[in-house]
Amino acid sequence: MDSAARLEARRVARENEALTEQLVTIQDRVNTLEGSLGTISAMDSRLRLLAGLDSIDPELLQVGVGGPSTSGPESNPLWAVDSTLSKEAFVVGYDLNVLERRASLLRISLGEATDSLMAHVELLESMPSILPTSGIISSQFSKSRYHPIHQVPLPHEGVDIAAVSGTPIMAAAKGVITRSQWESGYGQMVEIDHGYGFTTRYGHASKLLVRVGQQVRRGDVIALVGNTGIATSSHLHYEVRVQSKPRNPLNYVIAGAIP
Repeated sequence: MDSAARLEARRVARENEALTEQLVTIQDRVNTLEGSLGTISAMDSRLRLLAGLDSIDPELLQVGVGGPSTSGPESNPLWAVDSTLSKEAFVVGYDLNVLERRASLLRISLGEATDSLMAHVELLESMPSILPTSGIISSQFSKSRYHPIHQVPLPHEGVDIAAVSGTPIMAAAKGVITRSQWESGYGQMVEIDHGYGFTTRYGHASKLLVRVGQQVRRGDVIALVGNTGIATSSHLHYEVRVQSKPRNPLNYVIAGAIP
């Protein structure tokens, strides 16, 4: 072998060595990326569970959408120079292809889970989950009870909470004030539209503190307890309606819920 050939062989050897080192570095980064995607995948599974969505099929997640390329290392121009190096490059490229597709699938999945969770959060924020005032429940929700004033059996479409006059009345969930006025029977009354079909009513108030169209959050003070309207003593008459139909408010109260 002449000197020119030896020099060329050394040059090729150095290039191959440099390429090998680069492939090792890239493979290390691929391994790190794979670990990170594994962590993201576990988080995605938990988020989908919380959102009430099915988990992604593990087999689908392993190869990604559509699967990796079917071309082999022989298609790489490097094959004619160094088949071993070509195989190593193919493995790295294959791994990158799979990880890229897996990352794309996880991005879509996380977006879907996030959207679903946000919808759940909106629903939870709109659900009347607290009692609007402190006091003692003096009368339960009932399809028929003996009315203390009319003295005949009548439906009681909410609960009565006995409390000292002037006790703050809070919004049971976020929403928009649709009524803040005197209503027959209710006396001074506030009505809130919470969305998702939920509305709440707060009757017999001594003072109203909100206006129609005002947005409120759970825990905001909207009125003060009183005995206006048809009432024998100071208390809050509290109603929950779903799609305009009265429901037992206590069915929506979450134990330990705070404003």
